[in-house]
Amino acid sequence: MRVLPAFLLALVPAVAAFTWVRAPEVRRISSVVGDTVVATSYESRTGRSDTPVILVPGLLGSSYTFRGLAPRLADAGYDVVIIEPLGFGVSSRPKGGDYTLEAQAARIGDALDSLGIDNAQFVCHSVGASMCMRLSLQRPALTHGIISINGGPDEAAATSGLRMSLKMAPLLKVFGAQRIIRGKIKDGLRETAADPSWVTDEVTRGYTAYYADFNSVQTSFRGMVNARERTPLQPRLSQITAPVTLLVGAGRPQKVITPADVKILSQSIRHLKIDSVAGAGQFIQEEKPDAIVEAVREQRRRQ
Repeated sequence: MRVLPAFLLALVPAVAAFTWVRAPEVRRISSVVGDTVVATSYESRTGRSDTPVILVPGLLGSSYTFRGLAPRLADAGYDVVIIEPLGFGVSSRPKGGDYTLEAQAARIGDALDSLGIDNAQFVCHSVGASMCMRLSLQRPALTHGIISINGGPDEAAATSGLRMSLKMAPLLKVFGAQRIIRGKIKDGLRETAADPSWVTDEVTRGYTAYYADFNSVQTSFRGMVNARERTPLQPRLSQITAPVTLLVGAGRPQKVITPADVKILSQSIRHLKIDSVAGAGQFIQEEKPDAIVEAVREQRRRQ
């Protein structure tokens, strides 16, 4: 019998581990009106977890922003699903679609129904946190807990920057939309980072990949700007029964979430915990992903 060289024997465990790890599964989930959201699933590396972790991005970054966090959560023993709301990432961008945050929250719930998930813990970035809080009011039994990454009780997805971008859209088309947008977004990411070294050209391309179809992106952004919430969130915050952890990036001199928003959450949500994350800015999932994993663990320990 031939004996394998020692260095080849040493590779066997690594090869076995590599072949065992499954690639994430991407699914397109359509509603009865034809809207489509995209779900990307990562299976727990240690066996199926009872309560999966659902990641909801903010307007910038889509599922790409969680490329480092999702595998870490899977390594920690959690099944993970990233939901891209309507108009985010590679989800559909229908003209005339309902882009209100209340409708986005309902779509997230419908997507989880399609996946057979009836109890989940949510990790939501920026405006995604407002969607998750609204979902917890719509479907309290579905919401095991919420981790908000610099996300407040937003009443609209559209920011002043987004409105200005739409006004500049004709000029962007003339002078090269993707090149200009990529430069602006790179500058914005660096300005909100505690350590801007993570904002490389490759990362910037990942954050701006879906701008290639500029007309479609413009359609969805216009839908967000024109959306009018029928049911405000802030007066209902006291009705949230799920525990909420607010993670605030403390590595920037400028506030990444306004003090007014923090005050509203503090005065309204019954089970709220606020943690400052040193060495991180707006995108804690990029700079300190392990802090989010620990927040997920800690919230479950408290329940």
